[in-house]
Amino acid sequence: METTLAPAPAQSTRLALRGPLARDVFGIAAPAGAFALSFGALATSTGFSVAQTCVLSLLMFTGGSQFALVSAVASGSAALPATTVAVLLGARNALYGLRLSGLLRVSGLRRLAAAQLVIDESAAMATAQRDPESGRIAFRATGLAIFVLWNAGTLIGAIAGRALPDPSALGLDAAAPAAFLALLAPRVRTRDTRLTALTAAVVTLALIPVTPIGVPVVAAALVAVTVGMRTPAHRSRRADTAGR
Repeated sequence: METTLAPAPAQSTRLALRGPLARDVFGIAAPAGAFALSFGALATSTGFSVAQTCVLSLLMFTGGSQFALVSAVASGSAALPATTVAVLLGARNALYGLRLSGLLRVSGLRRLAAAQLVIDESAAMATAQRDPESGRIAFRATGLAIFVLWNAGTLIGAIAGRALPDPSALGLDAAAPAAFLALLAPRVRTRDTRLTALTAAVVTLALIPVTPIGVPVVAAALVAVTVGMRTPAHRSRRADTAGR
């Protein structure tokens, strides 16, 4: 009787990264690199050094929070308020982490490394896959690709930023949000997902004029989680899980 050997993990990862998944990862990571060019240029043009700008991307690694921090400092905010704004905006990643913990199944130092890669794009790619193994591969590939391109783009943008009179005029800050919307759009197909997205959008728009930067995003994430947990699809999944 013939015995079929299962592919090694590294080989399995290479096979899974071919085709549509590889195109999706590149299609998301490339705009993130362009977005980082804008961040690097804006940060140095508002007084951050090249080294400070690069450290922000290496350690913080969440674009919205980085832009919020730089914008708050540029507008004259003190260190504590500026940091608070950045933390509020980055708090959504904690919600992603709760959703991904069961999927990734990592612990110890690997858990810390995985936490660094929990961002909008890696979370969306992981949860969009049909099976857990593909989800883990998509998470790692997307997170690592964006981490590399984000930090490379930050360095290039920071160096070039000193020579640009108005870095924001390039419009690169729209690249990453556009990519994320393109990733999100195919998932908003059912009545429940449309209701969740619409409710979160309404809350965000209502809070933008009256709350600090970052608060509307966190509020929208909390609304999305709350509404999503009350939908019939979610209750059905919970019932199926309890019955097993």
